[in-house]
Amino acid sequence: MRLEIPKFLVALIIVSVLLLNGCSTPQTDSNVSTSSNTAEETTKNADDTTTTATPVSDNTKASKSIMKNLPTLEGKATVVMTVKGSPITIEVDGTNAPITAGNFVDLVQKGVYDGLAFHRVIGPTTNQDPFVAQGGDTQSKDPKFPVNQLGTGSYVDAKTGNVRYIPLEIKGKGDSEPIYSKPISKAPELPHTVGAIAMARSQMPDSASSQFYFSLAELGFLNGNYAVFGYVTDGMAAVNKIDQGDRIESAKVTKGAENLKQPGE
Repeated sequence: MRLEIPKFLVALIIVSVLLLNGCSTPQTDSNVSTSSNTAEETTKNADDTTTTATPVSDNTKASKSIMKNLPTLEGKATVVMTVKGSPITIEVDGTNAPITAGNFVDLVQKGVYDGLAFHRVIGPTTNQDPFVAQGGDTQSKDPKFPVNQLGTGSYVDAKTGNVRYIPLEIKGKGDSEPIYSKPISKAPELPHTVGAIAMARSQMPDSASSQFYFSLAELGFLNGNYAVFGYVTDGMAAVNKIDQGDRIESAKVTKGAENLKQPGE
């Protein structure tokens, strides 16, 4: 007799994997998996990784204060990312996710993503149900770093020597501004539809840095928990062909660069 796992339990397992395996930095006193296994394999075989890095507080007041020191995107911008010779056009939405979008566009302009690998892919190229293609781990800049050990690298600001963390930023549908540092229960303005691009993070809400993922399917159960900041508008076929280890050949801001505002501007 075959045991059928309830759909809600499958969704819960997948969300847990994205939290653990999809973090941009591990948190203290937490177990973090850095493998690219399936949900079932990961829950049975999680690697134990800890760090002394401390992401920003989940206090809303603290997050708003930190916002003053982060780049923001006022309006929209277009980024063209090239993988395996194919362009992927992304509309980055600073209207609904100004800090998350600003962080991504700023890192693109700094060339941070050029040469980085997609370290976790669950989808057509792995003969699995479509889920995500995740990249942005800065450790993957080193071609000798094992791809299956990636998942904890973040962006370190060259000027300060510190990791840049950004607060969880999700705007509810119809709301005038985003909610910071905590998940929301209502439908978001930017949902996880096919082609959504969002930030990966650890269990701490304000732990996102440079790692992002493309949604390869409708992932409604992630809505309100992870910050979507844009959508693929052209080149989804190329996204579906991404495999583990494929590298971002280049990422360029082709439109809306003037909408990026640096702290103090």
